[in-house]
Amino acid sequence: MQSTDLAAAIRNHRPGHALSRDFYADPAIFEHDMERMLLRHWFCAGHISSLPRSGDYLVVDLGEESVIIVRNADGEVRALLNVCRHRGSRLLAGRAGKAQSARLTCPYHAWSYDLDGYLLVARQMPDTFQRASASLKSLPVRVMQGLIFTTFAKNPLDLGAAERALANSAGVHGWAAAKEAHRELYSIKANWKLAVENYMECYHCTPAHPEFAKRHVYARPPEQSEALERDGRTRAEALGIVIPDIDRYGLRSGVHSESVAVMRSALHEGVASATDDGRSVARLMGAFPASDGNSTYFDIGPVSDFLAYPDHGVIYRFIPRSVDHTEMEVIWLVHQDAVDGEDYDLERLTWLWKTTSAEDKKIVEMNQAGVNSRFYAPGPYSLQESYAGQFVDWYLAELAAPAGG
Repeated sequence: MQSTDLAAAIRNHRPGHALSRDFYADPAIFEHDMERMLLRHWFCAGHISSLPRSGDYLVVDLGEESVIIVRNADGEVRALLNVCRHRGSRLLAGRAGKAQSARLTCPYHAWSYDLDGYLLVARQMPDTFQRASASLKSLPVRVMQGLIFTTFAKNPLDLGAAERALANSAGVHGWAAAKEAHRELYSIKANWKLAVENYMECYHCTPAHPEFAKRHVYARPPEQSEALERDGRTRAEALGIVIPDIDRYGLRSGVHSESVAVMRSALHEGVASATDDGRSVARLMGAFPASDGNSTYFDIGPVSDFLAYPDHGVIYRFIPRSVDHTEMEVIWLVHQDAVDGEDYDLERLTWLWKTTSAEDKKIVEMNQAGVNSRFYAPGPYSLQESYAGQFVDWYLAELAAPAGG
């Protein structure tokens, strides 16, 4: 699709409605998504507990790009492009591991780099070769409340508002002192925007997620949930838990800062955590002396979403791969001192969000199949889909912005 066609598609979008078919199915628009939105923003690479020792690394991808998140010899976290400076091979495959002999060695021609990306070994190179100019390219990286963020942007968006929001949400929930308990990867045959829109609304929760709806007040329409949400805030205040809501989701006001949102929502009466019986599944985290029967949602950028309960947390990483392929990685967090089988039961810990994520995969793939129809026409968003609509408005504004802006 040429840029003039893209401009026309943006211009023809009907406010308050879903996007037209091309936005979900055209490979050329996916390339615009990468350049004008996804590569501009910060995204979560995982939790710091995944890198306990020097040499431990994660490999995180976005489209065709790949990044190595590694703890260096000084204990600092670095983000290095997973592209050898010789002939471009990927250095590392898989999703996690430990560098051998504190080096990152290319499997193709054995160029070897230290954990900061500096080239150490390049065999049989001419005398004119300048080793110092062949370091791995690095990316900005920040660790906030235990969450690792990186970005491909040359001029990264300011994280000040996001850092403050995380301190007042993930910080209260104790995520800096958490550890990864489990991770699960879901491959979804759908465009990344359908996956994100699905996460940003709960209009679908009652018909599609019966177990979630039994536990979360958020599944109910606002007119049914207002009193229950007030009760939840009262319970939290009685325990001294104060987490303010923040709505800076996708706002483009000329401020060069990352999108952030925080929302508190109550669990149903008698529900302390996201478990089959509603009881807490692990030792309490952060500032919680007892479960207040609430959950906290927070979002940083377009593809990194988080959900915290008093006793555990969930990271949702959306990973756009191609126009019709998205990966969704779910990571469960518990208190850093919690022991599997003693302080928590892994099956109970992961039950609800394994169930819900499998349901999400199914409905998002069905959504893509319907959108692919030549007879598809965008319908209007409901009152319960305001954040999905906000996401679409943000997305279109990003695509309409000048390239490199």
